[in-house]
Amino acid sequence: MSRVCELTGKGRQVGNNVSHANNKTKRTFLPNLQNVTLISDALGQSVKLRVSTHGLRSVEHVGGLDNWLTKTSDDKLSVKARKLKRAIAKKAKEATA
Repeated sequence: MSRVCELTGKGRQVGNNVSHANNKTKRTFLPNLQNVTLISDALGQSVKLRVSTHGLRSVEHVGGLDNWLTKTSDDKLSVKARKLKRAIAKKAKEATA
């Protein structure tokens, strides 16, 4: 299980620990990932995802999981989120037809 947000694609970053004597050693900065259950209004079901707290705030700001997935490009999303996006689009297409 990689340390990558399933909605935003946010992953680890690399930097340096810098001591008082200005010695530098490599370190990693990991995203704050949480296992969350989000509800899809279009599908009428809940979905478990591993999301960063920044991603979770963004989803709530946009107005829910369905709106977030329709507005986000596929290259940022995980495979699970892409499948969910396709299912939501299919459901929306059936509703309009």
